[in-house]
Amino acid sequence: MELFNVYPLVNITPVKALGAKLWDDQGQEYLDFYGGHAVISIGHSHPHYVQRLTEQLQNIGFYSNSVQIPIQTQLAHKLGQVSGYEDYALFLCNSGAEANENALKLASFHTGKTRVVAFKGAFHGRTSGAVAATDNPKIVAPFNAGHAISFLEYDLAAVKTTLQGGDVCAVIIEPIQGVGGIIMPSDEFLQGLATLCKQYGVILIADEVQSGYGRSGKFFAHQHAGIRPDIISVAKGMGNGFPIGGILIAPELKASYGLLGTTFGGNHLACAAALAVLEVIEQENLLAHAAEMGDYLRTELLAHAGAEEIRGRGLMVGIKYDFPIKEVRDKLLLEHHIFVGNASDPTVLRLLPPLNISKVEVDRFLQALYALTEKSVEIIQQASALD
Repeated sequence: MELFNVYPLVNITPVKALGAKLWDDQGQEYLDFYGGHAVISIGHSHPHYVQRLTEQLQNIGFYSNSVQIPIQTQLAHKLGQVSGYEDYALFLCNSGAEANENALKLASFHTGKTRVVAFKGAFHGRTSGAVAATDNPKIVAPFNAGHAISFLEYDLAAVKTTLQGGDVCAVIIEPIQGVGGIIMPSDEFLQGLATLCKQYGVILIADEVQSGYGRSGKFFAHQHAGIRPDIISVAKGMGNGFPIGGILIAPELKASYGLLGTTFGGNHLACAAALAVLEVIEQENLLAHAAEMGDYLRTELLAHAGAEEIRGRGLMVGIKYDFPIKEVRDKLLLEHHIFVGNASDPTVLRLLPPLNISKVEVDRFLQALYALTEKSVEIIQQASALD
């Protein structure tokens, strides 16, 4: 049997990782400025993380949600404390797509309605409802396309008109769009959106799968706007590589037996990983560090990157150029041995390093980027002169 070939792969095989560094099977060292799609939050193989998982595995790794699992309660209490949502409830699952799927389902159960409002450029996952709310027709199968979804711009008047239709169960929004190219609705838009959702009895879902867990310099990116969504979806950086996701649920939404469910969600190992992440975030003051390093990174990029726009908050950064960045991205990886990301916009370079990235490592990335983009700009200018 062969693997189902759906991923374009670079010819690199990482076999070891520590902090913000990777080593391949040839012994080559790489700087990880992408964290496997924002998953690596506290650095690869953090000693506390390794210890937590090892100790848990030596006791029990899994049993189903039909028994008492105290570590789930420990995780819920710690997450509430660190995030500022102690009055919310936690449902655990396995991934960001599953988190968003359950968020949409819960909103529909609660309101008895079907329509979902999402936004242009959105990415919420690849499961049935989540992919329908994703603004990319190429990955929406006919089977998924039957959901009632309205894709809107960041326009409060358009949102109000749609909510007045009376059939909307939920508005789902990324406080910072990741795949879309580090696009941020304004704080004022998020505040107005929250007000409209309350006015019309619609559940507001903040998709913090990529932007959460300290990435923006606050625990959740929506906290910059001072709003409190009804449901918050989390995953990626939650487990630092161990599969885990969840939704934080406002007290107004009530649970009942069988309403939601999962086989593997909230298993002992996943909870141990998630607790380790929260403990390291607290112990190493990573929210403040992410904010500080993000400010430094964006300030340097604004001054020297020669870009059209520097986007984002904290260590969730998009660099928009006036040319496709594929060659720059490839050369960063193959010549300078630095992993970075792209976006659905081919002119945007996406940066999602671990929250404990050092200034020395940031400077190493900046020096490599400046060298490559200066060459790219020169080539483009020469080509333009020949036209």
